[in-house]
Amino acid sequence: MVQTLADIGEFGLIRRIHELIDQEGVKAPGVTLGIGDDCAAFLPDKGYEILVTCDCMVEGRHYLSGHITPFDLGRRAMVMNISDVGAMGGIPLYALVSLGLKKDTPVNDIENMYRGFIHELNPLGAAVIGGNITGSDYTSFINITLTGKVEKERMMRRSGARAGDVILVTGYPGQAAAGIKKLLDNHPGDDLSKDPLVMAYNLPAHRAREGRAVALSGFATAMIDISDGLIGDLSHICEESGVGADIIRNNLPFSRHMRNLISPQGWDIYEMIIGDSDDYELIITCGPENTDNIKAVIAEISDVPVTEIGNITAPVGIKIITPDGVRHPVKPIGWDHFKR
Repeated sequence: MVQTLADIGEFGLIRRIHELIDQEGVKAPGVTLGIGDDCAAFLPDKGYEILVTCDCMVEGRHYLSGHITPFDLGRRAMVMNISDVGAMGGIPLYALVSLGLKKDTPVNDIENMYRGFIHELNPLGAAVIGGNITGSDYTSFINITLTGKVEKERMMRRSGARAGDVILVTGYPGQAAAGIKKLLDNHPGDDLSKDPLVMAYNLPAHRAREGRAVALSGFATAMIDISDGLIGDLSHICEESGVGADIIRNNLPFSRHMRNLISPQGWDIYEMIIGDSDDYELIITCGPENTDNIKAVIAEISDVPVTEIGNITAPVGIKIITPDGVRHPVKPIGWDHFKR
């Protein structure tokens, strides 16, 4: 018989989570008080600024429970937060996890979700140090607050881009958008769990190591992760920096998996690349003289491709340059929780 939360109760679940974290998580340095009290406590390092971010995932809106395992769901939820810290050039430290759970949820599912959290945190020397649990009658949710640190004067912001800068992007934005579209368009009985694009949606990779290397190099002027879509997040850089941008459509990168969609499905691949998509890749701006330096810095960390897709301009909005040389204005599209 499957044991559910109704069988062990809130405090039984907390004890199980505490034991799991003690046994399988790393012992993060600096923690003076962890799980078991009203607050967790840690000592900040001298010479560093503290970073704090949070993200919420709601069942049915941010993930499809029938198409993702609890372990992968835990990984995905933590990656979202790690990505934010990485985009600031920081090192992830401590996570606080709050869950809204239905009482018929299997206990093993929650434990596996925490194993997903730990899977992403352990390699970075980061740890879960607290959180909260509440009942939810209809929809489950995960809310994570993650702290990090970054050396003073090395924090990357959205506000440093300058006219004339080059715009770089890591990886292949748009794959997550294609993945969720495939999930929503699938036929009953289709097994898409190993589909590369579905995996790009369910199991995105953060670029925290790459982002930190870029920050420490001093070569970049601005940086942001792609959580709302390439144009949507580039527009945040433009707004905060008081600049515009030209994107060369033919320079936009797409993987062989995206290329395979062009003929069979007839989908607008370019729309997926620039539109709503939580890929957690990086947008980086830098002076043209530092383009090769940024690529070299990232190449020392990983084999993720880095593509030059355009330039920062005077504050005249974002434009897409098509192969015929025409510059087409685009609205700062991106994920909006409240749009129709």
